[in-house]
Amino acid sequence: MIRADLHVHTNYSSDSDEPMENAVRAAIEAGLSVMCITEHMDMDFPTGEFMVDTDAYKAELSALKEKYADRIELLFGIELGLMDYLAPRLYEYTSAYPFDFIIGSSHLVDGMDPYEPEYFGKYGDRNGILRYFESILANIGTFDDFDVYGHLDYAVRYCKAKSYLPSEYRELTDEILKKIIAMGKGIELNTAGLKYGLGWAHPHPDVLKRYRELGGEKITVGSDGHKGEHIAYDFDKASDILKAAGFEYYTVFRQRKAEFVKL
Repeated sequence: MIRADLHVHTNYSSDSDEPMENAVRAAIEAGLSVMCITEHMDMDFPTGEFMVDTDAYKAELSALKEKYADRIELLFGIELGLMDYLAPRLYEYTSAYPFDFIIGSSHLVDGMDPYEPEYFGKYGDRNGILRYFESILANIGTFDDFDVYGHLDYAVRYCKAKSYLPSEYRELTDEILKKIIAMGKGIELNTAGLKYGLGWAHPHPDVLKRYRELGGEKITVGSDGHKGEHIAYDFDKASDILKAAGFEYYTVFRQRKAEFVKL
């Protein structure tokens, strides 16, 4: 089993009430040797949520790193909600903290979260997915201080999943994947897709395989867990998913440097 979960949220994220120490204990019980906590930082979120108190978060994590040092390695991460116009503020933020790992994610498109029914109500399934991928391309055109792009097809969780055929978006997703690879960045295998009943982990296996075919090598594995019981969610399946897509290694980031671990 993969023993490093690089996408975890605790009560420093607005959508979690899991105490950080509980998450650490859950990770140990799950058999992890490494966990990176990646609290949400989404500037300009319409409700004002998802603005982490980074100093308080860092202070508690530092204390827990020391307390549990003989049982698990804890890494300092962040999940940034990207929008193209935010780039100057995001650069200022990332330069202020010694993160081990940064996930760049798209949570808002045209000021709307695909999680909210209004998003697909406005765009419909096909155009909503298309607009989501277009926003990713715009985001990576203005900002590059991230290590992997998170849950690349996140929006699909909230539309009628059966209507999602990756082949219909291949031209656009190929452009995204080629750009990410050229930037020296990676993507993540996010097992929350399985938790949400999609039948696959983000991104869809066709997209994951295509990333590898295009030369992509950096791939982290994350549960996107917001509760202790979701940490390392379905990690028993992750190695097989990666191997089926052509991967021989997965990636762990420490001090923003990629380290490859044999599957």
